Amino acid sequence: MNVLLWHVHGSWTTSFVHGKHRYLVPVTPDRGPYGRGRARTYPWPDSAVEVEPAALRRAEVDVVVLQRPEEFDLACEWLGRRVGRDVPAIYVEHNTPKGDVPNTRHPVADRDDLLVAHVTHFNDLFWDTGGTRTTVVEHGVVPPRVAYTGELDRLAVVVNEPVRRWRVTGTDLLPRFAEIAPLDVFGMGVAGLADRLGLPPDRVTGHDDVPQDRMHAELARRRAYLHLCRWTSLGLSLIEAMAIGMPVVALATTEAVVAVPPDAGVLSTRIDTLLEAAHRFVADPVTARRVGAEARAAAGARYGLERFLADWDRLLEEEACASR
Repeated sequence: MNVLLWHVHGSWTTSFVHGKHRYLVPVTPDRGPYGRGRARTYPWPDSAVEVEPAALRRAEVDVVVLQRPEEFDLACEWLGRRVGRDVPAIYVEHNTPKGDVPNTRHPVADRDDLLVAHVTHFNDLFWDTGGTRTTVVEHGVVPPRVAYTGELDRLAVVVNEPVRRWRVTGTDLLPRFAEIAPLDVFGMGVAGLADRLGLPPDRVTGHDDVPQDRMHAELARRRAYLHLCRWTSLGLSLIEAMAIGMPVVALATTEAVVAVPPDAGVLSTRIDTLLEAAHRFVADPVTARRVGAEARAAAGARYGLERFLADWDRLLEEEACASR
């Protein structure tokens, strides 16, 4: 099939475009938020092709994958067709609800022309989508091409915009873990994080927007992975860290409580418990490696790429057939 989707979330889209279809990714001259085109820091297959908006009116499109509310009107305009009527549409919800949780109304609630595909069962439970049909397709990750060594007694964190998002991403908790071991923080908008936290750069080192393969290689050298998000959907970086073979120290919030089984790390809402776990992994590389092996097995079993793509194939085919 020909699948139209925007490049929004790099890691998720990377997994998605590894399927058997042809993926049409809008590109605009400025490569802005609605025309980023192909990824530059993630490895994408040739089946993901860039398409200019003007060319979409002549393009064969079997299904549209939406990820932001404004994409619905944009797709109707660019395609010259009624999305959800003339061409089937699936709305992928990546995020936890905001505002009056758990009463937050989804922006596409009570619609009969769309299907909402949540990436976690937690999101499906907490969003109010009214009469709109919903389903869940859990994450899948492209297997990282590196293996855990844990040679550095440092803790790794992957988070985007930790200063702006602050309590949401648990940025305020980082100084307590920096007392145990130096932190390496990877992601977008991490430059200057040490200054914002009031910590010396030898305790918190930012690695801004590192290409995925290189980031995975660096993560694999750190002793353990730290996940302190209070309120966010299940981050693919957490699953990728597990797939590398890293032991996990994580807040027991949102979908993390089912993504990380007990043998794969330590989850708790008590910070002291997580601090103790981080100290144990840093001090005991043998235990860290054993727990990391369990994390790798758990990630492969639940978040394998083959299962993810098979689930999406089934969903795409069902929606395409239903519209005929």
